[in-house]
Amino acid sequence: MAVEVLAVADDAAKKSLAEGAYESIRDRLLMLDIKPGDLLNDDHLARDLGMGRTPVREALKRLELDRLVVSYPRRGTFATRVEVTDLAFISEIRTQLEPLAAARAARVATAGQREKLRAVMEAVESFDTQAASVVETLRLDASVHQGIYAAAGNPHLEDVLIRYDNLATRIWCMVLDRLPDLAHHVHEHVELLGAVIEGDEARAAELARTHVSGFEDAVRRALFT
Repeated sequence: MAVEVLAVADDAAKKSLAEGAYESIRDRLLMLDIKPGDLLNDDHLARDLGMGRTPVREALKRLELDRLVVSYPRRGTFATRVEVTDLAFISEIRTQLEPLAAARAARVATAGQREKLRAVMEAVESFDTQAASVVETLRLDASVHQGIYAAAGNPHLEDVLIRYDNLATRIWCMVLDRLPDLAHHVHEHVELLGAVIEGDEARAAELARTHVSGFEDAVRRALFT
């Protein structure tokens, strides 16, 4: 029995390390600290993160499923490149699924989840985009979207949307310094969150669709003007 307990504890520790490695490397990829096309060396990453190579390798496997890295035999693992065509593909999917998640969250969210969303909404209302760092802005944006995904109560939908929101965030980081109306993009989350909290499915869906379309338009203007 003692051996079994130790084995379970060891497995939990390994999973915790792998999760920590995944989140750390993912954030570096999203914030473009690791740039598109960069080689990811698991030895260097392990030393940098203060852990062994095994959790780093497990993290890289997950990140490949997320389409944030790609591995080539005998060449190594690289951060995926960001192509302009990716924006259209990602937006096409998010335009369909973000409204679905918002409407479902408005319908099925628990009282506790609505309270969490209310706290996020208050954070957005008081957020100062001028004083905030890029990391703070992106973390707030993620808290809005991922809060809605969780409140929708469909783990499969949540998993898909987190992946595509991550890919969209990476594109957003490429043009963040060229977006003229970042404050508007951030603060329009207030209406979306309000509709979800109030249980207004139709309005939540429409605001989510408008938000995704507005994101694509803003990025295109930043890229091509």
